[in-house]
Amino acid sequence: MMNLEGKTVLVTGGAGFIGSHIVDRLLDLGAAVRVLDSFDDFYNGKESNIKHNLARSSFSLIRGSILDEGELLASLKGVDVVIHMAGQAGIRYCNTFPEKAHLINVVGTFNLLQAMRKLGLKRLIYASSSSIFGPLVRERIDEDHPTNPSSPYGATKLAAEKYCMGFGQVYGLEVTSLRYFSVYGPRGRPDQIIAATYDRIQKGSPPIIYGDGKQVRDFTFVSDAVDATVLAVQQEDSVSRIFNIGYGEAIEINDLMRRIMSRLNGGHNLQIQNEPSYLGDFLATFVDNSLARKILGWRPKVGIDQGLHNYFAWKTENGVN
Repeated sequence: MMNLEGKTVLVTGGAGFIGSHIVDRLLDLGAAVRVLDSFDDFYNGKESNIKHNLARSSFSLIRGSILDEGELLASLKGVDVVIHMAGQAGIRYCNTFPEKAHLINVVGTFNLLQAMRKLGLKRLIYASSSSIFGPLVRERIDEDHPTNPSSPYGATKLAAEKYCMGFGQVYGLEVTSLRYFSVYGPRGRPDQIIAATYDRIQKGSPPIIYGDGKQVRDFTFVSDAVDATVLAVQQEDSVSRIFNIGYGEAIEINDLMRRIMSRLNGGHNLQIQNEPSYLGDFLATFVDNSLARKILGWRPKVGIDQGLHNYFAWKTENGVN
């Protein structure tokens, strides 16, 4: 396994939700971490995600975009490993702005691959998504499950994943793709269902479910996603492989909502508000994570109840509403 101490790692999108947690872990492991982030206004709070690292000599920040070739090349110089977390997230948002999703997720990823190729860099971890699968054709999703994305977001993430693996085959990039399943936790995006429900209940507003709430999701706590990502960097056997990264326990959205409401003061007094399903939504995700367990030696540790407890405790401690 690769020892990360003394290695230089570029994390694109490293001021974002999952990316900033990865940065923290890499720094703790002795790596020199460089972040390239555009601080897009998709959501607020990214500045606070990284401010605690600004004074560390092993941390550096480049405010720039993966759509800018010059900024990409400058950020990649002297790098040992690239973890590509930058992307336009949000199924509903990407339904409204598909051009932006294509530019950032597909063109931006292509730009990164080309820049790595020009500089002779090899090692890349790509952050893919469970949204590439679309409707289930069997109960559990393994890495060989058909990919039929039902939204522009899912389509762009799949296209970028294919570009990464194709560059690996033709140009010798050492690529690992990680398909994250419904990651949540501290610093999470405010539009994600757990964060949005918490915020609405704290304000005395009814929580919202899109559709009938019978959709099933496999939620993954952010620390487990970080564990898998770091192991993918370190583990040589992860090269040229794709891994599903999810906890491995399916929960119905109605059940999730009940668990959230029972934990929060005032939650019982609110009536759930059902809104129409949004286009591109899918009925279920339920991961088979056996390949990541076998090859990476990864074991998810935080189930949904512990994850909700940890997340809400963090929000309370940090005064986050």
